Amino acid sequence: MANKINAWIEAVRLRTIPVSIAGVLTSIGYAVYDDRFYWLPAVLCLLFAILAQIASNFANEYYDYKRGFDKVGRDGPRRSVTEGDISPEAMKTVTFVTLGIACLVGLSLTYWGGLWLIAIGILIALGVLAYSTGPYPLSHHCLGEVSVLVFFGVIPVNLTYYIQTGCWSSNVMMASIAIGLMGANVIIVNNYRDMDDDNAVGKRTLTVVIGRRATRWLYFVNGLVAIVLVAQTWLNCGKLWLIIPILYIVAHVALFIKISHLKGRALNKMLGLTAMLMFFYSIGFLLMCSLN
Repeated sequence: MANKINAWIEAVRLRTIPVSIAGVLTSIGYAVYDDRFYWLPAVLCLLFAILAQIASNFANEYYDYKRGFDKVGRDGPRRSVTEGDISPEAMKTVTFVTLGIACLVGLSLTYWGGLWLIAIGILIALGVLAYSTGPYPLSHHCLGEVSVLVFFGVIPVNLTYYIQTGCWSSNVMMASIAIGLMGANVIIVNNYRDMDDDNAVGKRTLTVVIGRRATRWLYFVNGLVAIVLVAQTWLNCGKLWLIIPILYIVAHVALFIKISHLKGRALNKMLGLTAMLMFFYSIGFLLMCSLN
């Protein structure tokens, strides 16, 4: 029983969950700053984001197994279906149950945001599956990073803000792109680690196409551009708060240097640290907005 529970926990991919949390926290920060924070829809947005990401992670494991993209003893985290810890049927069932629960949570948000959110919810649900399956799986055709930018940055950050406030903001839009770039860096580390395995089975990730050197520099640039996009917000809140983006840049550069010298399983820790750096940045941003 304990092994089965551990297998499901591994399938959730806890290292990546900060990606979905960070976007919602950033939106909450802007809503608090504008004195329009509404806790109930904000919490529901957070729950929806986490459930959608978990469903995406489950779907990725199931459909990559079906296509033969994962192998026993891979460098990345253990794949429970491939290793035989979880049956493919169970993973498929839990994928759609989790996605269904996420959709129900998302449906409740129409109370604050309007019925037009149903169309966005359908788009997100399709995106959860299209990342790994369908006629043109996004993660298999150099679009994994773009998918994260859109579905973990632009969409959740802007919608969480809109659902709380009833309006849109150019500053929030810039922040949504910044969060999306930070989230894309998590996928970049994942694909950087798996480049040889992906190339061997014909999985055309961005790293497979452009190579490791270019991928490392994309990681570096993404982090810097993300800070530049929200620099004005930090400046508006006072120079003292600049310590947070400065610390982010220092940590980001340190991770970039470390990643440049690691391969295989050693990169698993860098993936988790990249996600946690994004999470702590969003916590710092929320703190700044709450105290101004």
